[in-house]
Amino acid sequence: MVAVIAFVAWGQGISWQFGHLSSYQLFPLFGLLAFSIMWSHYIASGVRQYLNVERSALHNYFEVTSFAVLVAILVHPGLLAWQLWRDGLGLPPSSELMFVAPKMRIYILMAMTAWLIFLAYELRRIFKTRPWWKYMQYASDVAMVLIFVHSINLGHQLKSSWLLPIWYFYGLTLGGALIYTYYQKYQQRSIAK
Repeated sequence: MVAVIAFVAWGQGISWQFGHLSSYQLFPLFGLLAFSIMWSHYIASGVRQYLNVERSALHNYFEVTSFAVLVAILVHPGLLAWQLWRDGLGLPPSSELMFVAPKMRIYILMAMTAWLIFLAYELRRIFKTRPWWKYMQYASDVAMVLIFVHSINLGHQLKSSWLLPIWYFYGLTLGGALIYTYYQKYQQRSIAK
């Protein structure tokens, strides 16, 4: 459902004109999809914890949608970087920083930081049993907040759109899911002591 919402908002943003799509028009779709699907991970995980459902119940969902998110987080900045390079503006990070007004560059830096964290998080299959891996989970949670801030400030589809209140709903519920998850972890540590 969140993917459909993202697609409809993007489609309306380009006035449903698919004939001559440029990379500049296409790359926002993948940002909308990446955040929306990752948001669903956080919400599903919070609901799973609240209902005391086994983690394995959502295994297939997370496997399939995690791959979709990985593709989206690679394609979103990749299309932009490729188009900027084709237009003679060079390679990232400088080309992407020059793509926005100087006062908006902080939001590009937030996205770049989050992007690196999300890519590092893909190493979970190798390192998830290491004691330090919990810090990658914390970093991933921070990255989600950074992406929310990035999208609110730079997302063209969110400007004067019906999607903006939905996006704020995503942000509020993401915050609620994070608070609940960290509260649960705190409770478990308190019980273990």
